Amino acid sequence: MDTMQRLLEIMGKLRDPDKGCPWDLRQTYATIVPYTLEEAYEVADTIQRGEMDELRDELGDLLFQIVFYSQIAREEGHFDFNDVASGICEKMIRRHPHVFADAEYLSDEQLRQAWEQQKADERAEQKQSSTSSHMDGVAHALPALIRAEKLQKRAARVGFDWPDAQGAFDKVSEEFEEVRHELENLDRQPLQDELGDLMFAMVNVVRLLGMDAEQTLTQANMKFERRFRALEEKLQQQGITDLKTQSLEQLDTVWEQVKQAEREK
Repeated sequence: MDTMQRLLEIMGKLRDPDKGCPWDLRQTYATIVPYTLEEAYEVADTIQRGEMDELRDELGDLLFQIVFYSQIAREEGHFDFNDVASGICEKMIRRHPHVFADAEYLSDEQLRQAWEQQKADERAEQKQSSTSSHMDGVAHALPALIRAEKLQKRAARVGFDWPDAQGAFDKVSEEFEEVRHELENLDRQPLQDELGDLMFAMVNVVRLLGMDAEQTLTQANMKFERRFRALEEKLQQQGITDLKTQSLEQLDTVWEQVKQAEREK
């Protein structure tokens, strides 16, 4: 028995109505979703940290999520894991005619365009309706930054986009002033709306500069965490373990020392 078949059999036993695990038997597609998202983020985290042993384990956890969904679908008579695997095989062959068919050689940019066109054609086939939209298929469950970038890219394909990053940056300045205006009014909902517009505009700038918004913010998070840990370590070296005993000015002084030390490396 190969390892994939073994995993499928383990999943089947976990969901056995008579002898299975009570917790696994209670699960539905919806209840598993939070675990799937968590496992996907843990995979990304181990990649960023370069921990290959952990990555192997996390990929296994993520694979188990797919097996779990497939098992529930099999029980309900919709499809099984083999159908899932077969479907992705056919899709990859269909989307790579330059590899699996007699298609001409394409540049990286031509490949990207062909890939996007193939996906668009597939979406059109799945939804033959007068109400279909270029925004169809952008999952609502995506992290907000990733979804914002995908929506912007969809609009850009039909020419609804800034000509360059400068135009998008000017929009950021405009949105910033609108946020400033709402701050004076202290009306929560309009303020939240304007803050959302400001963040969306920033994603446009990042995208048009050829960067990834989610990755950009992830790097900023990592930098802040790294510096804050260094701040804590500096204070501990001074015998200070409770940061609340320090004023904001004292903390900011140490923070600037940490930043300066990084620049000097």
